[in-house]
Amino acid sequence: MGTLRYTFLISSVLISVSVCSQEEETIPWSSDRKLQWSDFKGSYFKTEWAAATTATGIGYSFTSTKQGAQQILAIEVQCVFLPKKSWYRPEVCNAFILGHEQLHFDIAELYARKFRKRLAAFNFTDNVKEEVKDIYKKILLELRSYQNKYDRETDFSKDFQQQLLWNQNIESALNPDI
Repeated sequence: MGTLRYTFLISSVLISVSVCSQEEETIPWSSDRKLQWSDFKGSYFKTEWAAATTATGIGYSFTSTKQGAQQILAIEVQCVFLPKKSWYRPEVCNAFILGHEQLHFDIAELYARKFRKRLAAFNFTDNVKEEVKDIYKKILLELRSYQNKYDRETDFSKDFQQQLLWNQNIESALNPDI
């Protein structure tokens, strides 16, 4: 079957995030709002070795409508922080560790942007739903791998120089015009 023509409307505003229920509290990523320890509302197990955990999600929704012979595809993507799934140990956490956790959120936003770019560049067929889902799954795998690389290279924020380097690299990636 031939390739359908699609017009894309990609937005960073999302009405419902597919990675969590509509009732669950979320904080959308914003360059104007940094995480605070009070955002971390989850519980940790006393046996946890980590100082903190940042839970994020990339959600999407889309609609497909036909206008004459042309198919219009509107895709919405958003990166969110999940407060009730994120936690910290106050006795060991400080502002530097909060910065490390913020960068996990920033990295998730970077991958939400990559997702939008891939969707905009993709030539969809009549199997749009599966194609979007496949791109989404690949993005999540890449994100997980990159988050793990970040923790390894910074030794979970303990390597001060590597942490500063990662801060600069992610800041540059999120703000390419600066």
